[in-house]
Amino acid sequence: MSKADILFVDMCRDILDNGYSSEGQTVRARWEDGTPAHTIKQFGVVGRYDLSEEFPALTLRPTYIKSAVDEILWIWQKKSNKTADLKSRIWDQWADENGTIGKAYGYQMGIKYQFPFGEMDQVDAVLWQLKNTPYSRRILTSMYNFSDLTQMGLEPCAYSMTFNVTGDRLNAVLNQRSQDILTANNWNVVQYAVLVHMLAQVSGLKPGQFIQVIADAHIYDRHVDIVRELIERPQYPAPKFTLNPDVKDFYEFTTDDILIEDYEANPQIKDIPVAV
Repeated sequence: MSKADILFVDMCRDILDNGYSSEGQTVRARWEDGTPAHTIKQFGVVGRYDLSEEFPALTLRPTYIKSAVDEILWIWQKKSNKTADLKSRIWDQWADENGTIGKAYGYQMGIKYQFPFGEMDQVDAVLWQLKNTPYSRRILTSMYNFSDLTQMGLEPCAYSMTFNVTGDRLNAVLNQRSQDILTANNWNVVQYAVLVHMLAQVSGLKPGQFIQVIADAHIYDRHVDIVRELIERPQYPAPKFTLNPDVKDFYEFTTDDILIEDYEANPQIKDIPVAV
């Protein structure tokens, strides 16, 4: 069975059985009809995935892996804040009149800084360090730029990555301030797992541990019954994942360089309500 399924089921059961409800509190998020979107949450949820063992895709329902990767390339490779640069329309509700999400996500990754090894943006700094100082304990990125928060369509949820090389293995920690578990959990796991694979390949390394740390891991009230049904579904082995081995430059990767094989999963859940 997929280890991602096991971790997901255990996390959801813990949130549902032992989590804290926001009922009775004032909450920011609203459903489309204007009703307050309450949650059940757990603080400080950690998921650990060994990318050398298997690819962490759910089989409880399919994750649209290439769409998830298209978004991570939009942020890390294109360094874009324009929703038109995405194949999916998942960011449209946060877009401004110019069709951007403001100074958020990809915009932050494209800002140039003066590093000890030269002027470059955060992505290029990671790539330089992985090739030249791979055992550094200072290889990290952050999109939570406090001076730009008021100019962001949405303050970044997945905001920081820390990379660490052990031997020939590239490990990474993803920090998230908040996560809608039903809609976004495996989406984020998959896209950052692929990012680790890509960075490892172009740096002459192998993928190792990927750790996801979520400060506020929550299930929305209108998702509870969906999640209860989801975690009772049968589980299947993880799919096989490979990257095009000919790509040696991070900026040359496309979603066509991803091969997913033997991905057996339960039916997709459609029309999931999304709180904004």
